[in-house]
Amino acid sequence: MNKNLQTCVQLISGAARRGARMVFLPEASDFIAENRAQAAQQAQTLDGAFMKEIQQAAKDNNIWVSVGMHEQQATGLPYNTNAVVSDEGMVVAAYRKLHLFDVNVKDGPRLLESTSSSRGDRVADVVDTPVGRLGLAVCYDMRFPELAQSLRARGAQLLSYPSAFTEPTGAAHWEVLLRARAVETQTYVFAAAQIGRHSAKRSSYGDAMIVDPWGVVVARCSRTTSEPLLALAEINIDYLEKVRREMPVFSHKRPDIFSDYSS
Repeated sequence: MNKNLQTCVQLISGAARRGARMVFLPEASDFIAENRAQAAQQAQTLDGAFMKEIQQAAKDNNIWVSVGMHEQQATGLPYNTNAVVSDEGMVVAAYRKLHLFDVNVKDGPRLLESTSSSRGDRVADVVDTPVGRLGLAVCYDMRFPELAQSLRARGAQLLSYPSAFTEPTGAAHWEVLLRARAVETQTYVFAAAQIGRHSAKRSSYGDAMIVDPWGVVVARCSRTTSEPLLALAEINIDYLEKVRREMPVFSHKRPDIFSDYSS
């Protein structure tokens, strides 16, 4: 965990030096466990040592941070959490992952996240940040458009999906899912991603990217290296409003027909 923390702090300071006002770090930036016992043993609370260092780095560098971490709770398995820290070093929001990755893909990944993580029970409030109104999610949540739609209905202009996507599913679905969420909600999508091998049984796809409200990938990290990288993009809320004004899809919704899917 100490090495991962050092990498996080370096990315935070590096983003600040390049003029970023907010930096997005991946899912499980603290650690990726090999088993349930390890996850339970290493998880920390939001006021634990890992987050305190992230908070200090945010304050020292005058930058906002979104970071994925394992959040210990009083009883039960830890949450898979996306926490937001302000440039004053305060934890201003925490979203606990709603959809856990329990899959068994033929010739692909077999992962049961529910054996090491607890499931969240609510959509987090949208957060006002220097780059726009931010809706929070985590990784596998991107396969559930109703969450993205709900966040847009709550005022989100940006969506955050910190991730550690498996390689087979990443190659098949990663970019198309992120671009779909951006297009259908007309938001900027930030997808910070783990990359490379974590253990004998686990590796992540990478391809961290930022997608604009028209579905264009405006920045991405290379997949040719597993070294930590930054991808930077200008966030233009005027452009976002132009997209929404010229194609007002949310005013065309039919809750009278699709009441089960309306926010």
